[in-house]
Amino acid sequence: MRKLRNTIYVTSEDAWLRKDGENLVVEVEGSERGRVPLHAMEGIVCFNRAGASPALLAACAGKAIAVSFLTPNGRFIARIEGPRSGNVLLRRKQYRVADNPAQSVSVVRNIVLAKAANQRVVVLRALRDHGAKLPEEASESLESAARRLLRIARRAAEADDLDILRGFEGEAANVYFSIFDVMLHNSDDAFRFRGRSRRPPLDRVNALLSFLYAMLGHDCRSALEGVGLDPQVGFLHADRPGRASLALDLMEELRPVLADRLALTLINRGQLKARDFLIDAGGAVSLTDDGRKQVLVAWQERKKRELRHPFLGETAPIGLVAHLQARLLSRHLRGDLDGYPAFAWK
Repeated sequence: MRKLRNTIYVTSEDAWLRKDGENLVVEVEGSERGRVPLHAMEGIVCFNRAGASPALLAACAGKAIAVSFLTPNGRFIARIEGPRSGNVLLRRKQYRVADNPAQSVSVVRNIVLAKAANQRVVVLRALRDHGAKLPEEASESLESAARRLLRIARRAAEADDLDILRGFEGEAANVYFSIFDVMLHNSDDAFRFRGRSRRPPLDRVNALLSFLYAMLGHDCRSALEGVGLDPQVGFLHADRPGRASLALDLMEELRPVLADRLALTLINRGQLKARDFLIDAGGAVSLTDDGRKQVLVAWQERKKRELRHPFLGETAPIGLVAHLQARLLSRHLRGDLDGYPAFAWK
C-alpha cells in the first residue's frame, strides 16, 4: 500500500522557499517559519508570489516532489516536476484508447455513472442529517434530485456513445447544483449559492468549491503521474493545450466525496465566516489568508479519514483514493482488468 505522505501548502504570499541540507525551509521577511524533511513530502503547493530557490526546485525534481504554483484564490499558474519515468507502453496504450471512442466509452461510462451516484449520496446524506429540520418543499426538492440522479446513473450505465455520456454528465451537474443551496444550512445570507461561477468565482460558496477543486486537481495529477499515465490526455474531457484532461476525468468521480462534502461541512458548521473571504472591485471572490489556512487544515484532516474501498475491499485513507483509482485505471489499460472500476461512495 502506498504511504500517505504530506503535501505542504505555503499560504503566505511573501514566503520564500529554499533548501537547507535535505530540508525544505520556508522564510518570511528573512525569518524561518517552517522546516520539513524532503523525504516526508509528496508535493508542495504554493500560493506565494516570492517563489523558490533553484536548488530547492532541482532537489524536488530529483525526488519526484511536484511543486505547484497557484494564485491566492487557487487558480493554477504552473507546475514543476522532474523527468517522466512512466512506462512508455502504458502511455502508448492510453493514447490509443483516447483516440478510439469505442474503447474509451467504457471508461467514460463508469466515470459518469460514479459521479452521478456519488452526487446522489451527498444529497441523501444531507436529507439524513438535516431532513427533519427542513421545510417540506426543501425536503421534496432534495428527494426529487436524488431520484433524478439515480435515473441519470442508470441511463449512463446503458449508454455507449461519448457525446451522450457527456450530456448525462452535464445533466447530473445541473440537477446537483440546482439544489446545492438547499443543502446549505448556515443562517448567514453571505453563504447563498445561485449556481456555479468560475474564473472568477462570484460568491463565497463558489470560491470555496473552486479552491477545493484546485487542491483535488493537484492530487489527481500527482496520482496519475505516479503510475505512469499522462495527465494531459483524457477520455471524458477533450484535449486542450494546458489542460490536464485525464486529471479532470479522475476528479469527476471524486469531487462529491472529497470536495463538495467538505465544503458543506465547513459552511454548515460555521467553521468559515463571511470575513474569511475577500470581494474585489470586479466582484471576484477569494479566500483570505486565514480562510485558506482553515480550509487547508480541514482538507488535510479529511484526507486522513479512512474508508473501505468498494472494489478493492481494503481500508485506506481518503487521501489515497486518487492514487488507488489511478492504479486501477492503469491496470485496466494494461489489460489486467476488464473494465475501469470507478469509485462509488457508500
